[in-house]
Amino acid sequence: MAAASDEGAREAFRRGLRSGVPFAVVGFFLSASFGVLARQAGFSVVQASVTAMIVFAGSAQFAALSVITVGGGIPAALTAASLMNARFLAMGIALAPSLPGGPMKRAAQGQAVVDSSWALANRGDGTFDRWLLFGTTVPQYLTWTLGSVFGAVFGGALGDTHRLGLDAIYPVFFLSLLIAELRDATSRWVAVGGGLVALALVPISPPGVPILAASTVALIGLVRRSR
Repeated sequence: MAAASDEGAREAFRRGLRSGVPFAVVGFFLSASFGVLARQAGFSVVQASVTAMIVFAGSAQFAALSVITVGGGIPAALTAASLMNARFLAMGIALAPSLPGGPMKRAAQGQAVVDSSWALANRGDGTFDRWLLFGTTVPQYLTWTLGSVFGAVFGGALGDTHRLGLDAIYPVFFLSLLIAELRDATSRWVAVGGGLVALALVPISPPGVPILAASTVALIGLVRRSR
């Protein structure tokens, strides 16, 4: 039984590796654009690269960078990054029952969660395949790191990210994840509701607040779906 379980975990991890490759390719360009913009904002190559390696969250990195670019301090940048990552609260609550061990062990496993890995590991019945999640994250972390280094080192030669079209990758990336999640009526209504709330708040609230509000809508939807 244990051998079969181990083999199943290895197979899920291998499937995760394969599934993560397309997202890893996109992640390389996203992270490269961060490296370019970080260098333009005054980051050193090491600072830009280490930030990407530690944070490993595009929306948080770009939010913090935008605050720093307009003259905001570190506390404001950290606040913006935290708000942008607020969606992980709802994602973590949904994932937690599928992770074994105590709080610290689950927290350690949860470090592998990124948007695409979470979506792909979702079995659609309220549970998640943690080994698929781990496998999907591995190639994404690798290319995210390489992309940030590439962008930071060669940012001057790459030039304007708008001209290269790198700024269009990010919204298309998240739209593809959203479409994959619209499997039932509840998911569709949650997506519509969260999107409308976020759009309504964008013109009148600080960066990150729309994401937090949309995450709250998603959490409500999760509770309703589990009943």
